[in-house]
Amino acid sequence: MPRLWLHFLTALLLLRPNVVVVVFAGQDFTGDYSKLSGIIIPGFASTQLRAWSFLDCPFSPLDFNPLDLVWLDTTKLLSAVNCWLKCMLLEPYNQTDNPECKSRPDSGLSAITELDPGYITGPLSSVWKEWIKWCIEFGIEANAIIAVPYDWRLSPSKLEERDLYFHKLKLTFETALKLRGGPSLVFAHSLGNNVFRYFLEWLKLEIPPKHYNQWLDEHIHAYFAVGAPLLGATETVKAVLSGLTFGLPVSEGTARLMVNSFASSLWMLPVSKHCRGDSVYWKHFSGGRRKSYKTYDCDEKEFQGNFSGWPTNIVNIEVPSTPGFYAYPSVTDVVETNLSSAECGLSTQLSFSAREISDGTFFKAIEHYDPDSKLLLHQLQKSYHGDPVLNPLTPWDRPPIKNIFCIYGTELKTEVGYYFAPSGKPYPDNWIITDVIYEVEGSLFSRSGNLVEGNPGAASGDETVPYHSLSWCKNWLGPKVNITRAPQAEHDGSDVQVELNVEHTYDEDIIPNMTRSPRVKYITYYEDSETIPGKRTAVWELDKAPISFEVISPRITTNHRNIVRSPVLMRELWLQMWHDIHPKAKSKFVTKAKRGPLRDDDCYWDYGKARCAWGEYCEYRYVFGDVHLGQSCRLRNNSDVQLLNYV
Repeated sequence: MPRLWLHFLTALLLLRPNVVVVVFAGQDFTGDYSKLSGIIIPGFASTQLRAWSFLDCPFSPLDFNPLDLVWLDTTKLLSAVNCWLKCMLLEPYNQTDNPECKSRPDSGLSAITELDPGYITGPLSSVWKEWIKWCIEFGIEANAIIAVPYDWRLSPSKLEERDLYFHKLKLTFETALKLRGGPSLVFAHSLGNNVFRYFLEWLKLEIPPKHYNQWLDEHIHAYFAVGAPLLGATETVKAVLSGLTFGLPVSEGTARLMVNSFASSLWMLPVSKHCRGDSVYWKHFSGGRRKSYKTYDCDEKEFQGNFSGWPTNIVNIEVPSTPGFYAYPSVTDVVETNLSSAECGLSTQLSFSAREISDGTFFKAIEHYDPDSKLLLHQLQKSYHGDPVLNPLTPWDRPPIKNIFCIYGTELKTEVGYYFAPSGKPYPDNWIITDVIYEVEGSLFSRSGNLVEGNPGAASGDETVPYHSLSWCKNWLGPKVNITRAPQAEHDGSDVQVELNVEHTYDEDIIPNMTRSPRVKYITYYEDSETIPGKRTAVWELDKAPISFEVISPRITTNHRNIVRSPVLMRELWLQMWHDIHPKAKSKFVTKAKRGPLRDDDCYWDYGKARCAWGEYCEYRYVFGDVHLGQSCRLRNNSDVQLLNYV
């Protein structure tokens, strides 16, 4: 167990033997820190899938046997791609397995650490491994961190119908409470946030209404929403129309076939912030008297403004204006069809906003030009608009959880709109992207670098999810917000900026009146502990990295996938939890006045001063096996005193 963690425990015992207090809405939870559990809900394509059948692969020495890795085994993907696809693809209309091969999600922490373990492939497919290593380094018990993997190919209702996933998730929370005696911390990433949102709505129908909030208070202490696509992601449209390979050695057409067989692909479609669906919760208590309870109700802003509140139209697509034109020709018709239409310029460009995508207008408009449109419309109506628990394609309200931390990266080049045109090739390669609109640090640019008109936000997104979607959780903050901006690296507090009681209006972004040094990457905290009595809401924005503060290797950026590997994020989470469980914590949130090293790995050699940097925290202490000066820089023995700076 690392020395810092021993100091942490020692300080805690000296202050109040074996006891800390975590305050809940309506009650006090008293117990030591070890009673808390961490439950991890991974994102899209972030859980291993294993074969659950025998499949003989012709012309390949590699077959699939029960428990063999399917997602992700790059060796079998490269050598037996057709077999691999049989194990990955679902029947598009009913979401059943291929008759020759079925796959199921793995279980446990190993299912989410590395998707394709191996000397080369392991680091490239690492997701939660660094997070787990931090937990181990800080002495967290093995049964305190619980992964809840799921089949990320399925729609939310199918997850419950086939795997009873949400029943199992409820039991996981209840088991953790009985096993450890305290509530859980929920860490959700990307699509995992959508899964957790659905669980909270599903839970309303499982628990009597008067006990719902009580159950949440008893079982969930805090919810950390990391990289949450709260209003969807534009890359979803790209995936279903032209294919998204995720860096795999497959063609975009093959990737499109695979993604469109998953009903979950539509779970992150862009949605309008001005449109909401009817409450399914009240439908269940009205005896089902309303027949048309699945409609979008949009306010006047949807029709007065442009782009459904997004920076630009999500899709601009050229479709032939010639009646009877068939946009997905056979191979023999490709050349003739392409010349007869394209040379005559017989095409019409159509544009679609986020609302027109999520309500199915877009797929209906191209139904005669694309064979997958009918399938996607079917999935949209059955699995989302007609879902018995929740229409997931609606804006989020703040979940009724006591402590919420919404965390995301910003200022990375992110796709927000596309231009499509017929490619002249057979399906599934029948569409080509002719241009892409990016948001870049508060401006919109085309792929060629030209400035584009629109409604850009104050910042850009995390390379996958646009800022408009990530920052929606700022609307969970109240009318008065405290803002702090501090460097991401360890700092002495000289560059910390604070604004108190900043006025905030719902549906408007909060833009701090603060300066930035061009050479410093910041983290900006938006905090509110007053609006809802007994509840705290915080939003953390992490500037683009690379995060390589002399000692962190390899270089990782706070993009959508890697944010869960960010040492800055993990440091802030640990300090916030240390603050929460400390019996003498005076403030609602951990102080940002200063940040020093927390681990031996955070200490490094300052070659300019010929000594270990951060002399207050670190000292030179050689241990046999150290191969460079930085490795011999370690935390001082008085680290327990330094930790009290964060109370």
